[in-house]
Amino acid sequence: MANSDPDPRRVGEPDAVPPIDSVHRALRLLKSLRDGESLGVKDAAEMLDVAPSTAHRLLNALCYDGFAVQGRERRYRLGPEFRPDETRPLRVGDLRAAVRPAIEELGAQLGETVHVWIRQGPLLHWVDGVEGTAPTHVRPDGWDRVPAYASAAGKALLSELTNKQLEDVFAAGLPPARASRISNLRSLKRHLTAVRSRGYAISIEESAQGVDGVAVCAKDALGRPVFAISLAIPSSRFDRSALPEYVDSLREAVERTEDALDQATASD
Repeated sequence: MANSDPDPRRVGEPDAVPPIDSVHRALRLLKSLRDGESLGVKDAAEMLDVAPSTAHRLLNALCYDGFAVQGRERRYRLGPEFRPDETRPLRVGDLRAAVRPAIEELGAQLGETVHVWIRQGPLLHWVDGVEGTAPTHVRPDGWDRVPAYASAAGKALLSELTNKQLEDVFAAGLPPARASRISNLRSLKRHLTAVRSRGYAISIEESAQGVDGVAVCAKDALGRPVFAISLAIPSSRFDRSALPEYVDSLREAVERTEDALDQATASD
């Protein structure tokens, strides 16, 4: 006797085709994120019974179009495409209030000038700064409208974008910069790959003669890049062996500011 309740997947030719594995796995990840879970690469790999490298590729594919975001602890959560109610633009006043205690402490700790930047298209906009206390230091004023690809802060912010987003930002080409070795979008993408891998960016006299920079990007609660904190150091005494100290101090300042911004946003 024929089965009176056939498997719905076998009714009709289109449904008889097995799901494409990669699509099916990505949708399983998306359903898990939708239910409020945050996933690390290892969690996703175990859930799907695949290699971590495969899970990492799938999670990155979801991030590409905003379906997922990677948070500060390198875990993935539901992205802004599914959370439109949480996409209020950052107010510059909120940022200045949140970042000021952190950059003052950072400047006092290292004696270097500290800058805070946001990106506006292909250029950077200076938001706040603290003047260094070292005998020779970089002045904090007179900085604005800097090509993003020619500064440490800009590179840190750009490194959080996908290649498609980079193409949109620089659709009209790279704006002229003083002395950058990056000459086109292809070389920029290649350079940003290295920035992503180490988690910070540097510049060597690219935006101003005699000034080197180190920067770390900060993200909002959805994992989107929103600002960068950078150190401006005279080239005459820039010490690459001190990079670990610079980067650790910058990351502490960034984390402190991110927490303050999260609290400010939650209280709105």
